[in-house]
Amino acid sequence: MTSSAAARFAGFPPQTLEFLNKLALNNDREWFQAHRADYEQHVLEPSLDFICAMEAPLAALSARFLCIPKRTGGSLLRIYRDTRFARDRRPYKTNIGIHFRHDGFPDIHGPGLYFHVGLDECFVGGGIWRPEPRSLAQIRQRIVDKPKQWASVRKIAAQLPGGEFFGESLKRVPSGYAQDHPWAEDLKRKDFVVARTFEPGLLHSTELLDFATETYEAMRPFMKFLCDSQGARF
Repeated sequence: MTSSAAARFAGFPPQTLEFLNKLALNNDREWFQAHRADYEQHVLEPSLDFICAMEAPLAALSARFLCIPKRTGGSLLRIYRDTRFARDRRPYKTNIGIHFRHDGFPDIHGPGLYFHVGLDECFVGGGIWRPEPRSLAQIRQRIVDKPKQWASVRKIAAQLPGGEFFGESLKRVPSGYAQDHPWAEDLKRKDFVVARTFEPGLLHSTELLDFATETYEAMRPFMKFLCDSQGARF
């Protein structure tokens, strides 16, 4: 993608969701190969254009979050599902996943910013999805060590229209922490992600980039808290 392509980015075409809907109904390799040109034109290329268009806004936020507009190995997550150990044998994801990862971490389990287009919901978000046990323990410990800072940071979900924490939680506060801790519900979390949902219509709007940029900027304190918990520069 070129800088001129980024400058012209005006949202995803209507055919993007149309293709994902058709893929959900025809989730097999034969159909996908027959419609690969549609995938590349209506999903792959607009996604790379979006990533390219986000380079400048993300650089202004933090130089640590990588914005890589590549077909493979970049910010765009693979459409191919890993079915090796799954009961669900469908070969393709029916969503667009974009992950602007922190340069100090190799994958989605480190701090990162997200952009998700799905048939059930669309959202812009940030955080750490399913952190490794050591990373998760570090987040929890920082919450305990910096309760006032966490109280301030945590307001991010309430301040963002449509924003909320999401992910899975334990049933009980993990061992080593008081069961009646003021932040007990957060200490139970297995994921530390804030997501801001948006209506599918915004996907096709020139306002999409502004919405994503505004959301990522508002998440600055939250992302810095997580990076600090990992000893990573923001």
